[in-house]
Amino acid sequence: MTHIYKIFRPSEYAELTKNGQTAGAPVDLADGYVHFSTAEQVEETVAKHFAGAGDLKLLVLEAEALGEALKWEVSRGGALFPHLYRELRESDVMSVHDLPATETGHDFTGLLK
Repeated sequence: MTHIYKIFRPSEYAELTKNGQTAGAPVDLADGYVHFSTAEQVEETVAKHFAGAGDLKLLVLEAEALGEALKWEVSRGGALFPHLYRELRESDVMSVHDLPATETGHDFTGLLK
């Protein structure tokens, strides 16, 4: 089982829970797919795209459960990143964790598998 991770601001996560699905954050809407990261990529993703964003939500999903809608595509630094080409459903999410902001970034202690 391959875990992948989605970072949401609290308001974006609230939209998912309210509607049961979402096309994602503004960057996802602009690019036409929902961006995810692997365990090895997620801390850099947060540092690069969510610096100063305050507390966040870390969603954990099983990559294989997303089927053919999940594509692994070359992105930052030539690495393969998972991209979902359909709406993210609340039922896709295995677990959700608070990702608290700290003075130096965000605290991932015990969250990545």
